[in-house]
Formats: sequence, structure tokens, C-alpha cells
Amino acid sequence: MATGTHTVEIPADVQAVWDYVSDLEKWATAVPAYKEHKIVNDKQSIWTFEGSVKGIKKTIQAQVDITEWQEPSNIKFELKGLSDNFTGSGLFTAVESNGKTTMTCTLEVRAGGLSGAVLTPVIKLAVPKVASRLTESIARKIAVFS
Repeated sequence: MATGTHTVEIPADVQAVWDYVSDLEKWATAVPAYKEHKIVNDKQSIWTFEGSVKGIKKTIQAQVDITEWQEPSNIKFELKGLSDNFTGSGLFTAVESNGKTTMTCTLEVRAGGLSGAVLTPVIKLAVPKVASRLTESIARKIAVFS
């Protein structure tokens, strides 16, 4: 299993952070290697990523299921690979203090099946970077809109 956690302080109140992260359409493009997404319903979407590892180009599809909306501070979700055998989960938390909000993104991904041995080293490198880049990108966008 690979885990990544990243925390940022955003110069905005917790409601502004919630308004942004609770709308998947607003931050979908902030996910590293993002190619496209499709909203299935208010709790489920399909995300497509495209990247390259050691010169090999790869397209990955994942189903994202929101498992908990707890306004204004928590969003939990689960991931399921549609193109590759992996599962995972994630969490956004937001805590306000003195007019600023501390937002943390945690992401866990597990590779399974026969491809797990090949995918695990790549996932262990990628997941912390994805958590960091996603959190920083969302923070920048919220700061601009606030």
C-alpha cells in the first residue's frame, strides 16, 4: 500500500474551502495526470489519467465513490481501478482557525492481482506526489477565488 498526506494553510474561511472541494467539477482538473472525467451521479464519477513511467505511456481509469460528505470539514472517498487492479481511499479535511483554513488531503492506494508486484513500486512513488500536488493546486485555486 502507498500513502500520501499533504497539508496546506489557505487564506480563506472553511466555508470557502468546502464550497470548492465539495464540487468535483471545480477540482477534477487539478489532479496530476488528469485527462478527463465523467460525473455519473452526485456521489460517483469516472476519472481518466494519462501519464508515463520510464518512457511507457499509460492511461488509467478509476471510479471515485464519495462515501461521506460532512459539511464543512470532511469528504471521504474510495477508488477502484477500472483499467488496472487497484483500490484506494482518500480524505479531505478542513479546520478553520483565525480566518484561515488548514486543509489536509490523504490518499491511500493498493495494487492487487498479478500486476500488483509491478504497480506497487510505481504507486509508492506516485501517491505522495499526487497528494501534494493536488492539495497545493486546490489551495492555489481557492486562494484566487476567495
